Amino acid sequence: MTYELSILSQAQALIRHASQRQTLVAANIANADTPGYRSRDLRPFSDTYDASAPPDALRRTRPGHFNAPRDMGAAGAIETGDAAKPNGNNVSLESEMIRGAHLRGQYDMALGIYRTSLSILRTSLGRR
Repeated sequence: MTYELSILSQAQALIRHASQRQTLVAANIANADTPGYRSRDLRPFSDTYDASAPPDALRRTRPGHFNAPRDMGAAGAIETGDAAKPNGNNVSLESEMIRGAHLRGQYDMALGIYRTSLSILRTSLGRR
């Protein structure tokens, strides 16, 4: 019998989202000089998980169950609205670097939550 703790699954989803978003940031930076390239990003993590849903709303609790209407991490890439350069490229290296630093903070926060939760779980089981 397996148990899934919601805080651990939330932390994993945030790590997965930050990783996917970092991949897009790296692609944007790599294509900073490519003519016609449009900068892409994911929607914020808070948009992929609707915490304001009523408690009786349908949610997926186990892999074998139904899919929730808004599955975490299912957001697709969107174009960012930065101003385009004369060659049609709209990548701003400054914006991408700031976005990358913000993602590092999200990743570190999620990893800290995950580690702390596991530490609490181990302590409650009598192991340290």
